[in-house]
Amino acid sequence: AYQAVQVLRRRLKEHKINLSWARLREIFSVQQRVTATFKQRDGRTLHVRKATFAEANLKELYDALGLPASPGGVQKLTI
Repeated sequence: AYQAVQVLRRRLKEHKINLSWARLREIFSVQQRVTATFKQRDGRTLHVRKATFAEANLKELYDALGLPASPGGVQKLTI
């Protein structure tokens, strides 16, 4: 795990982002995955799971790391 942290911080430093690990964790922690549940006319339940929008400082980190700002995409499940 320690090596992963170092790789992440090194990649960010290549983009002139020099933040402490504690600050990076704060920035990454604001994004959530949420699930909305809908009852359909046929009685089944639709669950839609999606990440919240990345704030500007979080999007900057994702861009520097070459990652999508909406991790996990949209997932739909009908039960």
